[in-house]
Amino acid sequence: MTGNQSLHGAMRETGLTQTELAGKVNTYLITAGYEGTVSDRTVRNWLTGRTTWPHPRQRAALEAVFGCTASGLGFSPPVRSRRISDPEEDPLRRRNFLAAAGGTTAAVTVPFVGAPPRVGTSDVLRLRSGLDELMALDDTRGGHEGLERAALAGATEALEKQKLGATQRIRLRLFSIAADYTATAAWSALDARQSDRAHVLLGKALYLSGMAQDPVAELRVWNSYAMLAHQRGEHREAVDSAQAAQATSITRRDPFFASLAHARTAIGHSNRGDRRAAIRSLGYAREALGKGDLTEPRPSWAAFYGPAELTAMTAIVRDRIGDFAEAEAASHQALGVIPEQFRRNRALATMRLALAQLHQRDIDQSCATASTAFALMKGAPLPGRIRSLMGDHYRDLITLAPDAAVAREWADRHRAEWSRL
Repeated sequence: MTGNQSLHGAMRETGLTQTELAGKVNTYLITAGYEGTVSDRTVRNWLTGRTTWPHPRQRAALEAVFGCTASGLGFSPPVRSRRISDPEEDPLRRRNFLAAAGGTTAAVTVPFVGAPPRVGTSDVLRLRSGLDELMALDDTRGGHEGLERAALAGATEALEKQKLGATQRIRLRLFSIAADYTATAAWSALDARQSDRAHVLLGKALYLSGMAQDPVAELRVWNSYAMLAHQRGEHREAVDSAQAAQATSITRRDPFFASLAHARTAIGHSNRGDRRAAIRSLGYAREALGKGDLTEPRPSWAAFYGPAELTAMTAIVRDRIGDFAEAEAASHQALGVIPEQFRRNRALATMRLALAQLHQRDIDQSCATASTAFALMKGAPLPGRIRSLMGDHYRDLITLAPDAAVAREWADRHRAEWSRL
């Protein structure tokens, strides 16, 4: 993502869409006696970086909406206009929020002697940035112990800072970040197939999302609960968890999240052998995603989802209900559009493709496809979910073609790669 990352982060934290932000800015301007002329395009220009220094009235409105300076929101004046101080800004307010754009200016913040430490938007943005970095690591390597430890450390810091929050709004945002960090730790355990630890962490994340009054974090937790139930073979509970995700309030406001919840429900139905319900839920997922605005700012954990991931999930559903040719086609389509940086997801889709080919008795092609998953994850240990799929492929292979030469060759390769990784 390029453009104004600080403004993207602030909008994500507050849950504001481009349209909603434009409305809030216009409300401020009209209340102050000016015309409300800010549009979606205006906000888009701020986000893309096309407008680097809004009009003074707009800057004042943005500062009021987000509770920090324009510089803290990623804006900067043209070089010719910069000066040491801005007479329109209150000096105390400027000093308190100077660090909002990042850690490089934090050293110049001078608190009052004897005053209690204050926590504000700059802390929220910094912690959110750290979470984004962890999610980028997860996209390439998958869940592992180091990621889980880092996520729990971030949750601990967010909870400590919320005790010092300058306002109730800041405290809620910090609870939300703690929920996301904890959910990230849970996800890492889930991806590594450490189901007991994932279950404990998801319980904590659900509690924190409630404390934060954050329906997006709550949906994330229920989505992970559904995946955990699948790992445990608890397919009725997987459907119930996915339907709990559907019931969160964010799905009524954002079709994107509704689509994810329906897609997860479809997988749950397919695991239970309910073909009609699975296909119906897939239809709901496609319909909802078609209504969603994929350009809206959303948490980094949700970046994996979109048309490509829905296609990959469709492949899972089709394979589980016995539509193997359709599953193979969907897997090919998903691999054609899953972004390169989602290395773990590409490896998972590759193994799904190999399974679909295997279930059609295309033994040679299936083994060749499965071999490429090792190359995709070269240089990193295999996450538990990929190992599990490779195990599924191996078991199905020796069941369907125990005497085939390619099956024996794959078995040797599988054992050698497994021990190496």
